[in-house]
Amino acid sequence: MKITILDKDSGSEDEIIVKCSNLSPDIIRLLNSFKGGKDKLAVFKEAQIVVIEPKEIFYFESVDNNVFAYTKENVYESKSKLYQLEEELLSKDFIRVNKAVVLNINKIAKLVPAFGGRFEAVLKNGYKVIISRMYVPLLKEKLGM
Repeated sequence: MKITILDKDSGSEDEIIVKCSNLSPDIIRLLNSFKGGKDKLAVFKEAQIVVIEPKEIFYFESVDNNVFAYTKENVYESKSKLYQLEEELLSKDFIRVNKAVVLNINKIAKLVPAFGGRFEAVLKNGYKVIISRMYVPLLKEKLGM
């Protein structure tokens, strides 16, 4: 990867230009870090708005057109769609692991091979999440395996 830094004209706006053949997860994570990503999330529990940090969330799951955020002790509802959370939290170590789940990889205690090329992620709170075989290579890359 080549990095070029140029002086700008006074009075012009700072600018970042990315030239790439495809937007890899690493480049997306870098761009999200420039944008800042989300430091806090507003979620709902019993008609109350609760503000939590993304690092507290073990995973997001979509069930019947509703998205739920699972923490160590609570389940919250999110008004965001799963794909939006995936994009916003990519720089925060979240990754899509199946059609309905975006997982915080920092909450994985262990990975267990499952039937059909899938894996089962056992989380630090004891929850289990299935990682479909389509997402296994991306997870391995993210974990440096």
